Amino acid sequence: ILGKVAPDAESQEERAILVAANLSRSNGSDDLAELTALAESAGAVVADRFQQRIRTINPSTYIGKGKALQLGQRVRRFKADVIIFDNDLSPAQIRELEKITETKVLDRSELILDIFATRAKTKQAKLQVELAQLEYTYPRLTQMWSHLDTVAGAGGATAAGAVGGIGTRGPGEQQLEIDRRLVSKRISELKRELEEIDDRRLREIEGRHGLFKICLVGYTNAGKSTLLNALTDAGAFVEDRLFATLDTRTRKWSPAKGVEVLLSDTVGFVRKLPHQLVASFKATLEEAVNADLLLHVIDVANEDVLGQMESVHAVLDEIGCAGKPTLPVLNKIDAIKDISSLEMLETVYPNAVSISARSGRGLDALARKVVAFYRGGEIVVRVRSRPADGRIHSFLRTHGQILDEQYGESSVVIEVRIGQNQLPELRRLKPNALEVVKD
Repeated sequence: ILGKVAPDAESQEERAILVAANLSRSNGSDDLAELTALAESAGAVVADRFQQRIRTINPSTYIGKGKALQLGQRVRRFKADVIIFDNDLSPAQIRELEKITETKVLDRSELILDIFATRAKTKQAKLQVELAQLEYTYPRLTQMWSHLDTVAGAGGATAAGAVGGIGTRGPGEQQLEIDRRLVSKRISELKRELEEIDDRRLREIEGRHGLFKICLVGYTNAGKSTLLNALTDAGAFVEDRLFATLDTRTRKWSPAKGVEVLLSDTVGFVRKLPHQLVASFKATLEEAVNADLLLHVIDVANEDVLGQMESVHAVLDEIGCAGKPTLPVLNKIDAIKDISSLEMLETVYPNAVSISARSGRGLDALARKVVAFYRGGEIVVRVRSRPADGRIHSFLRTHGQILDEQYGESSVVIEVRIGQNQLPELRRLKPNALEVVKD
C-alpha cells in the first residue's frame, strides 16, 4: 500500500498509472485531476493517465479485458509499480486486473483510506481509520479468498484436531470464517473504544453551552487550518497536501470587543468520500452538527471549485447539517487566475466573504460578518442583578459591550450593548430586572 514508508526512510517512490472509467459522457479530466492529487499525497509519482468511457461495467475487469491488456502494456512501457482506479472495484476485479497486468491494483477508496492511515496521529484518529479500513474489508472477505482450507481437522486424533481441542473437532472451520470472526471482534472492540472517546467529546461539546460555536468546513486543502491559525494563532499543522490534518481543533476567537466564540476545524472532504470514513469520523464531525454557524471555506483558485462545493454539500447533508446557517468564505483570492470565476461566485453568493487566509486580506470583513450573525442585530439593555451574581456579570462581559455600571448596596445596574441572539440566554440566567433601553 502507498504511503506506508516513514518520511525519512530511503525508498524509491512508486510509479503509478491512474485510470478513470466513466459511464457518463464526461471525459474524466476532473476525476483524474483529483486522483492525481490523491496519488501524490500518498507518495506516488504519476507516470501515466488512462481514461475510458464505458457503456456498462465489466463484472470481471470493470473496464473490459481488451482495455485491461492495453493497461498491462502501458505498465511495461512506463515501468509502473501500481495502478490506481478512480472507481471502486470488487476484490474479484482487482484480482483479475492484477493477473492480466501483473501489477498491484488499488481502487479509490483504498487509496483514500491509506492516506488517512498515514495522516492519523492521535489515538482517536488512528482508531477511526482502523475501523473504516476494517468495515471496508469485512464485506469483501468472501471474494478475497480463492481457497477455503480448513484449519481444524476431523477429530482429536489428527494434528489439526489436536490444535483445535475440545469444541473444535469435527468437519473443520474455514479460514474465511475465522477471518470474519476476528475482523468482527476487532470492529466491536474499536467501536467500544471510540464510544468512550465520543462520550467524552460530546460532554465537552455540551459543556460549551452558552458559547457561540463556529465550525470550519470545506474541501480538503481549501485552507481551513491556515484560516484557523490566522484567526486564533492555533498553531495547527499546515501543508499544501490533501488531508494534512485529521484531528479537530477548537480555539477561542474574539472577532470583536465583547464577542467571544469557539472556532473549530474539521477533517476535509473530497468527492466520493468513502462512507466508512464518514461513519468512523462522525463524532469528529459532531463539531459541525452542533455548530451555530458553519464557515464553508472554498478554494476559489481551484478549477473545479463548483464540483468541490457540491461534494462538501453532499457530505454535510449526509451528517445531518442540511439547512445549518452557513457563511461561504471564498479563500485564496490572491492565487486566482481567472477573476471572472470569483465574480461569478460573489454574484451567486452575495453574502460570501472573499479572503486570503495566507496574507490576511479580507479577515476584517469576515470578522464583521461573523459578529453580525452572532448578534442578530444589536440592542442596548439595562440589567439589574445582585453584586454576587458572577454568572450574569461574566455573561455580559463575554457577550456584550459594557456601556455603564452603577453599584448600590444590594444591587448592580449594568447598561450593555448586546446581540438579539444573546437575549434568550441572558433571560435564562434570571437577573432581577431586564429592561430594553434602545433597539
